[in-house]
Amino acid sequence: MLTIQLFNGLVYGSLLIVMCSGLALIYGLRRVVNFAHGALYMLGAYIGYTVAGYSNFWVALLVAPLVMAVFGVLLDRYGFRLLQDREPLNVMLVTFGLLLILEDLVVFVWGKANYSLFTPKLLDFSVSLSGHDLPAYRIGVIVVGLSVAVGLTLWLRFSKAGLFVRAASTDPITTSMQGVNTDLLSAGVVGLGSALAGLAGIVAAPFLSLSPHMSSDVLIDSFVVVVIGGLGSLAGAFGAALLLGMMQSLGAVYLPEVSVLLPFIFMIAVLIWKPSGLAGSRT
Repeated sequence: MLTIQLFNGLVYGSLLIVMCSGLALIYGLRRVVNFAHGALYMLGAYIGYTVAGYSNFWVALLVAPLVMAVFGVLLDRYGFRLLQDREPLNVMLVTFGLLLILEDLVVFVWGKANYSLFTPKLLDFSVSLSGHDLPAYRIGVIVVGLSVAVGLTLWLRFSKAGLFVRAASTDPITTSMQGVNTDLLSAGVVGLGSALAGLAGIVAAPFLSLSPHMSSDVLIDSFVVVVIGGLGSLAGAFGAALLLGMMQSLGAVYLPEVSVLLPFIFMIAVLIWKPSGLAGSRT
């Protein structure tokens, strides 16, 4: 039983890594608390579901993040860039309004019914570990989460674009004075963050049901992760995502009465102990 719960916690934590990476990247560069990020996750799942119906899961796995990347670039150009001199509360309200609009759009196009996406045949089998049969697809989710974590870390640390992102996150004005096109950089980062939200949505579709309310469910967990890890910190988000996944999985079995409250209790404790989060505010 413990092995299964740890495995499920790792699966959900890996999904949160993909989801929260984009949220942390966007905040780190744009300083925007993007309430619409959950809607991007939801929209990616629905787009992937539709594409898979006409082709297959693997095509949907490519198309959904690409569509959300384009959406993210447009969101930055006609949203975040125009609002960059406004009060943070105004931007938060705009992103929350966008969340409501996208939820209504999903209801209009796909209806209120729940949908599910079949597991791709290539991964529709089980792997035996310690006497337990673990679904291969969920192992694949863990691989995707770890790949995103490693890939983003290497990109930020060792590429010129990653250097520009870290510099602009710390001091965008000085970075711009050094000749970096920060508007183009921001559009790329918001596009990448949105693509990661879409990727999380399509990856979650085969084992989580699709509904117009799925955005709210994952958004709460995502913000808890980002706050615990430290706003704008990718490393903190990675660690907090795995912690939250384990906490929810084990809590549902061993502390069912308070399992829903555990992430919030932990978040409050972290904020009291270290208000900047586990990894501060570094990118």
